[in-house]
Amino acid sequence: MVRPIEPLKQQGSHDPNDADAGPPERAVAADLVVHFVRGLIESGQISAGDKLPPERELATLVGVSRPSVRAGLQSLAAVGAVEARRGAGTFVSSGPPLLESNPLPLFAALHGIGDSAVYETRRVIEIDLAGLAAERATDEQVIKISDEIMEMLAARDDPQRFLVFDIRFHRAVALAAGNPLLFALLEMVAELFYDLRRKTVYRWRGADEASEQHRRIYRAIRDRDPERARTEMDAHLRWAELIQQREGVQEAIRRSVNEPEQGGVG
Repeated sequence: MVRPIEPLKQQGSHDPNDADAGPPERAVAADLVVHFVRGLIESGQISAGDKLPPERELATLVGVSRPSVRAGLQSLAAVGAVEARRGAGTFVSSGPPLLESNPLPLFAALHGIGDSAVYETRRVIEIDLAGLAAERATDEQVIKISDEIMEMLAARDDPQRFLVFDIRFHRAVALAAGNPLLFALLEMVAELFYDLRRKTVYRWRGADEASEQHRRIYRAIRDRDPERARTEMDAHLRWAELIQQREGVQEAIRRSVNEPEQGGVG
């Protein structure tokens, strides 16, 4: 007999009608959704391949809005925990989702690790992953990389969805490199990157350029050209870092304008 799913017991209050909340507030509500779904999986109430409750039901169970539910599910999709199937709903991934404890977010918070360190780490790992993918990718894996680009193109007007497919593209490249250990390392870094990026990506307007850069990486892998794949990945990551720096400046300005000064030295 399947146990009924219990509503999330929250500390404090969260308005389930927070559809008009700003991105930072919605990010907090989205984290509640992630926590709730992870709890269902870790407690055994749902398993690999199972369908999640519909958005409306999840919104009621967690006590947040449906946009926040969608944002939370996108976070889980970005790390491979769930997958959305058009017309069918959202399902727990049958693959190896990144649900185990990842020490990097806590480590980053404790040591004040910022965007530049994250991108430097990504370059160290992903440049060679791109080269390995050009050498080792199967035809099916090359097609998968191409499919993620098509999904990105379809999500150009939705920065949060675009970010999910962006990360899935990089995961597909890493998987095609054929080194499970490097893939696992990238998964941990990708989770940290996603947590940083989703807080400012709503201001982003660079989908067309990013899509073209991903296409260049894909073509190098398809053409079995490791050096070109490494060069294109390096160029893409350096460009992406500059874009995120600009977003961070814009977010700081937004906060300084909208939030009253709390006293003390900023």
